[in-house]
Amino acid sequence: MLRAAEVKPDVWWVGGIDWNERNFHGYTTERGSTYNAYLILDEKTTLVDTCKGEFAQEMMERIRTIIDPAEISYIIANHVEMDHSGALPVVAKACPNAQIVCSGPQGLRGLSAHYGENFNFLPVKSGDTLSIGKRTLQFVHTPMVHWPDNMVTYSAYDKVLFSNDAFGQHFASSKRFDDEVGLPEVMAQAKKYYANIVMPYGKNVRAALDGLAGLEFDMIAPSHGVIWRSHVKDVLEKYALWCSGEAEEYALVIYDSMWHTTEAMARAITEAFMEMGIPARLFDLKANHMSDIMTEVLSARYIAVGSPTLNKQMMPTVAAFLCYMKGLAPEGRVGIPFGSYGWMQAGPKDVAAALEACKFQLPCGVITHQWVETPEGLDAVRDAVMAAIGPLHDEAR
Repeated sequence: MLRAAEVKPDVWWVGGIDWNERNFHGYTTERGSTYNAYLILDEKTTLVDTCKGEFAQEMMERIRTIIDPAEISYIIANHVEMDHSGALPVVAKACPNAQIVCSGPQGLRGLSAHYGENFNFLPVKSGDTLSIGKRTLQFVHTPMVHWPDNMVTYSAYDKVLFSNDAFGQHFASSKRFDDEVGLPEVMAQAKKYYANIVMPYGKNVRAALDGLAGLEFDMIAPSHGVIWRSHVKDVLEKYALWCSGEAEEYALVIYDSMWHTTEAMARAITEAFMEMGIPARLFDLKANHMSDIMTEVLSARYIAVGSPTLNKQMMPTVAAFLCYMKGLAPEGRVGIPFGSYGWMQAGPKDVAAALEACKFQLPCGVITHQWVETPEGLDAVRDAVMAAIGPLHDEAR
């Protein structure tokens, strides 16, 4: 029998564990995921969020180990997206007297569009409260973290913030808390989650953090991954850093290559950064998934991207990465487009245009090399990078 897990007195985790999820909208989830829902026992029993539709019965089985679902008075839908609301029709049928609390107007519109209007919706504004007995729940809208309808639910009585997608991690575990898993693993997954889902909305994250500043909580219960109880301060500090857009003196060299000349240029550029004392990492797009690279882009100031010319354009792997990165919108970065060519420089020039579209500064222009690498040519590549990046690095120190 599936079991619920008590996370605070009379507050139970009743979600679903997706051990085998490996791709979430193009973002690799090598450790699976969870779809967290929370049951609050009070005079008016309340379910905070549901889960992905495929896990509805798993969630209902956990709920039934605690209470009869028909006793639930409120179902809070903090977010419309179907990994959180997909089970709503099943839950609503099992809880015939429950009102469905959502943000107004965006949450109401979204849920109605997905599931129809034949539900007992209770839209709430930011700052509204709901008394469920000895607890009074408070709702704070967090628009575009990461959809227009997002909100969080706060229980002052329990000092718990039910944060939905904010502070989440795609991470499946039999453990429920950060301190049971270990901070390095949980924070690494939180960083990957932020970089691949939340990064475009840094200003909205800042506004959300400001909106939560007056709330006192010692636990953050997100909708994915484990619950923060020992490292609440740590994840709040990281979100404040990540949403600031501030990057470290750190370089990434990202490329694909056909006959190894662009690869040789990539290695020369990596060596140039190392010679300047700038930490650097090299990523071959054939061997590294773009969502893992984006996790590093979150921190890196310098982004070098290389491609040879293939069929009068850059390689498809490089184009896919640049498209993905543009959508996630890292700000204030320094770009270095580079690549080899035979009779046409289209590949490296396409990379430069894509980096300009990302609003990156391009102090090196486009670094190109024709045909095969030579020691002299690679020295020229290294020298060009050091000449352009060295002064920027000196200013930052």
